[in-house]
Amino acid sequence: MFDFIKKTIHKNTLKSEDSQQAAKLEAAAKEVMANYPQGRGRNELIKFQHHGDTVTLDLRLDESAEPEEVQRQLGLKLKPHGIEEVNLNITLLPKATGAKTMSDNNAMPVSSTKGSGKTLPKTIDAAPKTAAAAEPPITKRAPTQSSLQPHPRIKHILVVASGKGGVGKSTTTVNIALALQKLGNKVGVLDADIYGPSMPSMLGVEGVKPQLENEQFVPVEAHGLAMLSIGSLLDGDNTPVAWRGPKATGALMQLFNQTNWPMLDYLVIDMPPGTGDIQLTLAQRIPVTGAVIVTTPQHIALMDAQKGIEMFNKTSIPVIGVVENMALHTCSNCGHTEAIFGAGGGESIAKEYQVPLLGQLPLASDIRAQADKGVPSVIANEGQGDDYAQFYLDIATNIEANIAKFAKKRDDGRIF
Repeated sequence: MFDFIKKTIHKNTLKSEDSQQAAKLEAAAKEVMANYPQGRGRNELIKFQHHGDTVTLDLRLDESAEPEEVQRQLGLKLKPHGIEEVNLNITLLPKATGAKTMSDNNAMPVSSTKGSGKTLPKTIDAAPKTAAAAEPPITKRAPTQSSLQPHPRIKHILVVASGKGGVGKSTTTVNIALALQKLGNKVGVLDADIYGPSMPSMLGVEGVKPQLENEQFVPVEAHGLAMLSIGSLLDGDNTPVAWRGPKATGALMQLFNQTNWPMLDYLVIDMPPGTGDIQLTLAQRIPVTGAVIVTTPQHIALMDAQKGIEMFNKTSIPVIGVVENMALHTCSNCGHTEAIFGAGGGESIAKEYQVPLLGQLPLASDIRAQADKGVPSVIANEGQGDDYAQFYLDIATNIEANIAKFAKKRDDGRIF
C-alpha cells in the first residue's frame, strides 16, 4: 500500500522500510536481467524508480532480447513484493560488428591468378556512406482508454473537470451527483483533487474516516452517496498535501482501485483544475465514460476550458457537454439581473467543439451557503431542494440523455 495510508493508519512505520523495500526490488530486477538468456551479459538495468505498487525501469537490452518477455519475467519476479505494474523504457543495443566485408570502402584489392593475371580493381559502393543514426529508445506505450476494461461494479465513470480553478467545479460536481441520485441512480463520488479535497466538507462528513476491510477502503456514506476522498484520511482540514506528482497520482489510483465500491450506475470524479499528472494518469488507467467541462462565461476561464477539452480529445475521453456556471446574477435587493462574467461563453465553446451545453447556472449566494453547510442545493430543505435545485436536475437529465452512446462495452454474460 502507498505511504499515505501507512502514515494515516500506521503512524509508527519507519521511513527506512521504504528504502529497504526499494533495495529489495532493485536487486530482484537485476537478478532477472542477469539470468535472461537472450544477449546474456549485454542486458543492463540503468535506472530504477519505485512509486507505491508501480516500478519504472530504464533498460539496455541486446537486440535479440524480447521486451515483452522481459517485462513478463520482471512482473512475475516483483509481484510477490507487492508490485502490480511494471513500466519499461528500453534501449536496444545493436549487434556487435564483425569482420569487414568486401563491400567496405577500406577493403584491400583482391588479386586473382586466373585469366590475364591482372589485379582486379577496387570495388567501391555506389551509394554514399552516411553516419548511422542512433536508434531512439523503444518505450512501452502507455495504456489508452480503448484498452482499459470497465470496472466490474461501476456502469459509468463521469469526470467533472475545468481547466481553471475557482469556477465552481466542486460545487457543481456534488450537486450533479445528488441530482443523478434523485433521478433514481446509485451514485458514488471520488474526490480526485488530491491537493485541495473539498467533498467531505460539502457533503457534511468531514472528520469521518473510511473503514478498512480486507485491505480495501469502505466508502463513506454521505446523503446516500458512496464517497471517498483523500480529505477523509487527513488529520484535519488544515493538513496540507505536499506531494510530488508520482505520489499524488499513486494516491488517486489507490483511492480508485483499493476501494470496495458498491454496485454503481455512476461514479462521479471531481478532478483538480488544470491538465497535469493526475489528469494524464486518469486518462491512461481509469476507464472513463465521459467528461463534463465546467466553465464561467469569462474569456480567461473559457481559454482554460478549451485546453481541458483538447486534453480529453487527445486522450480519447468523450466530452459529454459543457456547464456554464455563474452565468447570471440577480440582485437580492432590487431584482436586477446582470451577466457579471460576460454572456454566451459556455454556448460558444459548446458550439465550437460540437458538444451539448448541458446547462447554465446562476451566481447565487444560496448555492454557496448550502455547500458550506454540507447540505447542497439539490437536497436542501429536508431533501426537497432549494430554488436552484432544478438547474442541477436539468443538467443531470441531459447527462442521462447523452451518456448511453459513450458507454464502455462490457461482457456481463455468465456461463452458469
